[in-house]
Amino acid sequence: MSDVRHVLVLPDRDAAEEVAEELERKLGLQEEPQLVRDALAGEDDAEDAQWLVVLEDPHAAYDPALLDALADGYDGWLERE
Repeated sequence: MSDVRHVLVLPDRDAAEEVAEELERKLGLQEEPQLVRDALAGEDDAEDAQWLVVLEDPHAAYDPALLDALADGYDGWLERE
């Protein structure tokens, strides 16, 4: 299996932090997922930023359906890289 990176796109920082905490608990992560602010193209207002939770999955072991459902619960979605 090859390395996989899951990117959960969330509407705000609070949602991203909550999702990161849930991921740590549910998946037993040893390292916190990375939080990244992603400003929308052409927008200068911080209110228009999305937040990304980046989860490295070196063994492609995490269930994308579970990740997508978790993001969906916070009005977000899953993207895989």
